[in-house]
Amino acid sequence: MKILLLNPPFFNKYSKSSRSPAVNKSGTIYFPLWLSYATGVLDKEGHELQLIDAPAKCLSKEETLIRIKDFHPELIVIDTSTPSINSDLQFANTIKVALPETKICLVGTHASACVDEILPENSFVDFIARHEYDYTLRELAEKLSVLKQYNEIAGISYMLNGKVINNPDREYIDNLDELPFVSEVYKKYLDIRDYFYAHVNYPTVSIFASRGCQSRCFYCMYSQVMFGKRYRRRSAKNLYDECIYITKNFPQVKEILIDDDNFVVEPENVKEFCKLMIENKVKLKWIVQVRVTLQYDTMILMKKAGCKLIVAGFESGNQQILDNMHKDITLEQSLKFNENAKKAKLRVHGCFMVGNPGETRATMMETLEFAKKLRLDTAQFFPLMLYPGTEAYDWAKKNDYIGAVSYENWLTDEGLHNCVLSTPTVSSKELVDFCDYARRKFYLRPKFLFIKLGQVLTSPEDARKTFKAFGTFRKYLFRRG
Repeated sequence: MKILLLNPPFFNKYSKSSRSPAVNKSGTIYFPLWLSYATGVLDKEGHELQLIDAPAKCLSKEETLIRIKDFHPELIVIDTSTPSINSDLQFANTIKVALPETKICLVGTHASACVDEILPENSFVDFIARHEYDYTLRELAEKLSVLKQYNEIAGISYMLNGKVINNPDREYIDNLDELPFVSEVYKKYLDIRDYFYAHVNYPTVSIFASRGCQSRCFYCMYSQVMFGKRYRRRSAKNLYDECIYITKNFPQVKEILIDDDNFVVEPENVKEFCKLMIENKVKLKWIVQVRVTLQYDTMILMKKAGCKLIVAGFESGNQQILDNMHKDITLEQSLKFNENAKKAKLRVHGCFMVGNPGETRATMMETLEFAKKLRLDTAQFFPLMLYPGTEAYDWAKKNDYIGAVSYENWLTDEGLHNCVLSTPTVSSKELVDFCDYARRKFYLRPKFLFIKLGQVLTSPEDARKTFKAFGTFRKYLFRRG
């Protein structure tokens, strides 16, 4: 069967696979991660496929439609996100007009969370494959031509006799080792030069070692909307094998991003992976996301195995705010984590968020001072982003804190993040202005600039990455108001 997997045209360099989809101020553009994993599953079944990432290729709607009509697929899978959903639906309708016999299936965070909102109003959408959709698409392709079998396909929603039919949820994939390497998909269907992560040396590839997260963070749409709270991981050997595949098939790649919500949920598996990398002298650097509960002995082994940088969500410098967002960490843990990371000679990228329940101007300033107190290599400051299907969205909607008339308001006219949250204590403008202020105060400190200069002068790879990111980031760093 001919199947097209599509990240439809929107803003150029729009990162739909990001946890907060937008055009990024640093120039970061994510791989179409989940479309790529599903492509690998369908490729294994022998289907004739195309994977089109229009924002990464800067394709217009007209150019994309020409490619679609030339391929003439029987099934088109369209990724969605909250800020882009109106555009995604409009383009899906355009495809249906051009190819009325082609079935259209929406996937992704927004479609999964808003089935009853989307299907009754958009007859050109044939299916929504909810949540983790790799195996749902495999079965849908198998049974696409038999209407009476649609009710057998777990995880899909569709319209029948004027009613929304939500088939039972599909069980999450237990054995992630069954999935093809996503890097194999990149090699066959994408150009890795189209993708860039500001904290990873270019060119790179991004992969996952696990799905699901047991943490309770009330803002996270990955765990609440897509992959659930039950943690599932690949084996150490399987992850190691993909690293070997990358070194052989992408010799230009010196660093990879393992983009798990928390790479170190099971430290023993991490240590086993590290030992395989060390024993086999794999010369591949890697960057991972972790929680501040990561222990020093694991850090030491990670460093020896090629880990260069760890990304951690510190989020706030106020303990009550952390508790209110169900972060389940303490400020003391964050300080100890940062101290241990520096002892282990691991770089740290810190993530900070403002606008959570209880936030005030005073607590935001506590967060900035806490960020400056930590010895971080880089940091990001964002307002709380609200997405349907999350506790954060429900909290804001219930209290009438969302100041948006359309999902398009989730972005600025440039495609950047826009804050739609205003609470009685801080307005959306105050949240955005604070984040701009915090970035300036953090990055323009003489101490930070001196450290960054040293990295640039001693590492050609750091220099290339820093200058590429700064070329985009500088116009936002110095912007006021």
